[in-house]
Amino acid sequence: MTKDELLSNLPAEFTKDLVPEIYNLLVESKKTIVVLDDDPTGTQTVFDVPVLTDLNPDLIKDAIDEAPPVLFLLTNSRSLTPTETTTLHQSLGEILKEFQDDIIVISRSDSTLRGHFPLETDTLRHALGIPEAPTLFIPFCKTTNALTVNDTHYVIADDIATPANLNLKPGTLAEARSLSLADLRSGDITEKLAQLPDSSNCIVNAASLTDLNVLSLALLKSDRRFIIRSAASFVQSLAGIVSRPPLDPWQLQDLDPNPNGGLIIIGSHLPTTTAQLNHLLKNAPNLVAIKLSVPDIVNCTFNLENAIAAIQEALTSGKTVALFTSRKRSDGEENPALSRRVSQTLVDIVKEITVRPSFFIAKGGITSSEIATKGLGVKQAMVLGQILPGVSVWTIGNETRHPGLAYVVFPGNVGSADALTQALQKLTS
Repeated sequence: MTKDELLSNLPAEFTKDLVPEIYNLLVESKKTIVVLDDDPTGTQTVFDVPVLTDLNPDLIKDAIDEAPPVLFLLTNSRSLTPTETTTLHQSLGEILKEFQDDIIVISRSDSTLRGHFPLETDTLRHALGIPEAPTLFIPFCKTTNALTVNDTHYVIADDIATPANLNLKPGTLAEARSLSLADLRSGDITEKLAQLPDSSNCIVNAASLTDLNVLSLALLKSDRRFIIRSAASFVQSLAGIVSRPPLDPWQLQDLDPNPNGGLIIIGSHLPTTTAQLNHLLKNAPNLVAIKLSVPDIVNCTFNLENAIAAIQEALTSGKTVALFTSRKRSDGEENPALSRRVSQTLVDIVKEITVRPSFFIAKGGITSSEIATKGLGVKQAMVLGQILPGVSVWTIGNETRHPGLAYVVFPGNVGSADALTQALQKLTS
């Protein structure tokens, strides 16, 4: 069905702008929204927000003590096994429990329902010592055109609404309650939140940021504890962050003149990414394209030294390099062990590049995480803003190989076919 057909006959959105009140309530509460992000793309709706990729307990405690309104902790848990993510979230919950009265915890995953849910939220509820807390499931995401209507989650592409799954309730959330669009568009769901049974799951229907804002206001006014599983848009809503235009080119440049070219690494294999890569290769004539052959990696015939030398030579000549993995994979190659091997090869390349690029784009959630933490040595960063809607730019810390570099975290499923080309043009203009 079309998007208009999906949204027809729904109640009108609540008209009052709630963002200023939400922001003021959060500031007055002096609480920090701590976002446990299962890959780096969760920062796509915020700006001027710190990110920790090193989950050392002392670093986390120091960061919370500084009382920022929002703090991202990069867990990268989407790439972990169920056992690994349970151990990680148990540990994080125990650290955060010390700050129970000073934080609001959000478990952030993507809008296509991937990730370890409800494993992560169930683990957090018990580790935080609040087993009675209801869990709110909020997959709406404006930047990926993902809506939840009548307990079914849809992704909108070319004005066509396609279910990201069937109805949510027959699966993991079979016994879940729900907040309907009618509830949210009434403007007050205080009573609905109060009536949720202890330890219950609740699906939140939403088709706009305004819908989320009604929920955010009620949550900040409530004395009850909740566990939240959401996509990126809810972080913006609960923090009272206004939507801001994409960054201007001058905001993305090195402080000191840098004549070197930029570096683009593309690891995602989603169809959106492949379309963007093809557009980039056709429309960026000065680009140096280097394909990393997955079969060569499997057969141990990939020459790492040659790739590094070619990249460094291009960068020092002022040309931008696009390093991308081969698009086609056989069924036998689609496995976690191979993905880790390919990812490690990309990391090994980045670790050996001594030339400072003028900018860095990492395409794909897991790719951007691995390159940032293992390749560049990022332990902390600041979200500068977005270069395009849904595409964040980090300023990486002094502990990294290239302090202060603009690092573009480009989700695999975000943007039109020319989005990667647009980002390059903006960074080189």
